[in-house]
Amino acid sequence: MIIAITIIGVLILAYFAFTNFYPSFGGDVSKQQQLIYKDSKQFKDGKFTNINPVPKELSFSETTKLAYTFFTTKVPNGRPKKDLKVTKIDSTNVANYKGEARMIWFGHSSFLLQIQGKNILLDPMFGKVAAPHPLLGGNRFNQEFPLAIEKLPQVDAVIFSHDHYDHLDYQSVLKIKDKTNHFYVPLGVGEHLKAWNVSESKITELDWWQETQLDSLKLVCTPAQHFSGRKLNNGQSTLWSSWVIQSNEENIYFSGDSGYASHFTEIGNKYGPFDLALMECGQYNEMWADIHMMPEETAQAGVDLKAKKIMPIHWGGFKLALHEWTDPVVRVKVEAAQLNIEVITPTIGEEIRVKDAINTSINWWDNL
Repeated sequence: MIIAITIIGVLILAYFAFTNFYPSFGGDVSKQQQLIYKDSKQFKDGKFTNINPVPKELSFSETTKLAYTFFTTKVPNGRPKKDLKVTKIDSTNVANYKGEARMIWFGHSSFLLQIQGKNILLDPMFGKVAAPHPLLGGNRFNQEFPLAIEKLPQVDAVIFSHDHYDHLDYQSVLKIKDKTNHFYVPLGVGEHLKAWNVSESKITELDWWQETQLDSLKLVCTPAQHFSGRKLNNGQSTLWSSWVIQSNEENIYFSGDSGYASHFTEIGNKYGPFDLALMECGQYNEMWADIHMMPEETAQAGVDLKAKKIMPIHWGGFKLALHEWTDPVVRVKVEAAQLNIEVITPTIGEEIRVKDAINTSINWWDNL
């Protein structure tokens, strides 16, 4: 008994030492900041909440069981047979681009958006694993990127949807922070950036439905149904969101992570129709369907948003669930056909024209 208690005590001390001193865990929201967040309708009893009463608070035994199931279940075709090849783009082409709005997918939920002469990064996660330490996660599906991060031009804005590791990555922020003019994040997420030496003057935090201007562009922080946290004791301490990006000519929606709910219809009615909606589609399971959409719901959400086209994202990057790696894109295409909404499925690195995107790489994932 003494040995068991000693081992448990050592593990607890090691956890707190790891989370308090290892920088990738980010910052903590202070009591002073919480007083400011009390003005938000989403902030209750010291935590951010969804409109619906989700996600369910899991007990320790439920959390342990879920973790055991994830780490011990063998998933056939859970990863590509080999690293995904990407379409390369020349750094000069990117730096000198002045054409119509376009996007470059870096895999998972990361994009470079070039619009109205500006360079904007969406959830720029360029890390090898979606975890606080390289030993705590599986490698991403693509070793290379369309463009080396060091060769990115000056970045006008970075937009983050929430603070999970597959979206907000410490090493990625270090690589881009000095070439980034400004960061736009949901409430609380700025604490992580400040902990990583991003100047507070370069950070704008927004609540749901708040709008801001980036010169001619309108940026809107819109709802999502998800959760947050980078360690066991700071869950729901920061807000999660989707985003609307509007110019005089283009209208783009970026879902972040979200379960299916009525907010898609509300956003569509208020800000739609959208030329292109980047829609979460991957890392789902019936056990956590309230915080990640099933592929069929992804297609329906695109309809709710009044999107002219949807692009499935949050797949093709990491194995974070128990489905085959191609299951998301296959299923969403089937449902989208039934709902008569167009789906585009570009390769990583392929140019995506916001107004007139078309598929030039049909089912590129076959046999991979």
